[in-house]
Amino acid sequence: MKLIISLIIFVGVLIVSTSCGVNSHVMFKSTDTEVITENIPISPTDDFRLAPDDKISFSLFVEDGKRIIDMSTGVGMESGNQRLGVGNISYLVRPNGNVELPMVGVVKVDGLSIIEVQEKLKMLYSVDYIDPFVQVEVTNRRVIVFPGSGGGAKVVPIVNNNTTLMEAIALAGGITERGKAKVIKLMRQSNQGRKVYQIDLSTMDGLKYADMIVQSNDYIYVEPTKQLSREFLKEVTPIISLLSSAILIITLFTTSK
Repeated sequence: MKLIISLIIFVGVLIVSTSCGVNSHVMFKSTDTEVITENIPISPTDDFRLAPDDKISFSLFVEDGKRIIDMSTGVGMESGNQRLGVGNISYLVRPNGNVELPMVGVVKVDGLSIIEVQEKLKMLYSVDYIDPFVQVEVTNRRVIVFPGSGGGAKVVPIVNNNTTLMEAIALAGGITERGKAKVIKLMRQSNQGRKVYQIDLSTMDGLKYADMIVQSNDYIYVEPTKQLSREFLKEVTPIISLLSSAILIITLFTTSK
């Protein structure tokens, strides 16, 4: 009998310790002071800055783009000094923030906005070309969306410059059944670190934030509903089963004496 009581106490302690891991997969827990819930910008307040692992492509035209034509069909150089096309080729920003480009070699672009990169390349290519006009594009822009399942996430490419929060969530498959529409956190890199905007899309009042423009490298996290009872039962059922089997074996052993 004492053995059974000791076993029950041991299993009880084990259950309590196991319960501490219930819903441990919930991420980005925060306090009211760590999130921004008012005056959330619909458009980005900070320009997107290039970072390592970004891929860029650029097109270069001479004479300030006097004869800009569609370069989607290929790369080439026309006779005279009309244009030089360097499109449809992506260049990787290395871990040190540099990118290697034709003719000008290694260029530091980490931390620069698209406009700043365009101006820098314009200056570098002006040595060899007359009044260069440069257009730069980031080809691997994406956001990471956690739709509220508590686990699975999706990397969503940004094809449209004006992709909204609602579009990004829709491209990720929408908010899951466990997702809280009233607790959506958008985490965005800024000069002061990542800012966390908390958005409530559960009511019509949040409709204005559905059109919030997402930016490359944003994290969109839909907080999952905590399922304490289900998670707890999932954790303790094997322990209870083991306890029942142990008690049965001990009972049969003691009664057979």
